[in-house]
Amino acid sequence: MADQVRDLASVRDATERLLTAAAKLNNDSVAEPSRLPGWTRGHVLAHIARNADALVNVLAGRPMYASGETRDADIGRDAPRPLDVQLSDVRESAARFQEAGAAHADWSRTVELRNGVTDMASRVPFRRWIEVELHHVDLGIGYELEDLPAEFTEREIAFLADRFTGRPDVPPTVITDGTRAWSTGSEAGGPELTVTGPPPELLGWLCGRRDGAALHVPGGTLPTLPPL
Repeated sequence: MADQVRDLASVRDATERLLTAAAKLNNDSVAEPSRLPGWTRGHVLAHIARNADALVNVLAGRPMYASGETRDADIGRDAPRPLDVQLSDVRESAARFQEAGAAHADWSRTVELRNGVTDMASRVPFRRWIEVELHHVDLGIGYELEDLPAEFTEREIAFLADRFTGRPDVPPTVITDGTRAWSTGSEAGGPELTVTGPPPELLGWLCGRRDGAALHVPGGTLPTLPPL
């Protein structure tokens, strides 16, 4: 069962970590490439802000974005802004999300995200936590997958394993850090692979941030995962 109150607190803490770290940048470094292909750090910061507003829309029962084209155009428009404007936007949009999350609501209701994806409203704060943590890593300013809270890493591995479950283009796979295990991939049967490694490396592979070279697949080859 999702605990949206606790997750909202985790989102707030993660946002403060990101803002504190990003405040050490300057206008030139904001314009430099991030770790996401084709995006500067300004694009990443703009996306973090616009995603907060998009999830406010979701909680209010409105479309997450007017369209994919509008989403991309808004990020492109906001990416070149000076650092102080970027940080204010991230902070103010985060406050709007927290306000929406604090409102009395039926957290068991189903909400719609992008591309027809649906989820329980109570899972929206965790989805926002994902955005803040992983894009903090994407800024490339010293925050790595190894720095993520252990609870977040474990939950995100489970979240992503669930997303790939039932995919015919992913072989039946068990993911394990040697203590915990998650099943994913095709449910049509066939030889089952076991992928073993430290939680940050497992997460990096699942979310497309690392190539999986540090993982072990006894008697097999690491599966190629489709884009998220």
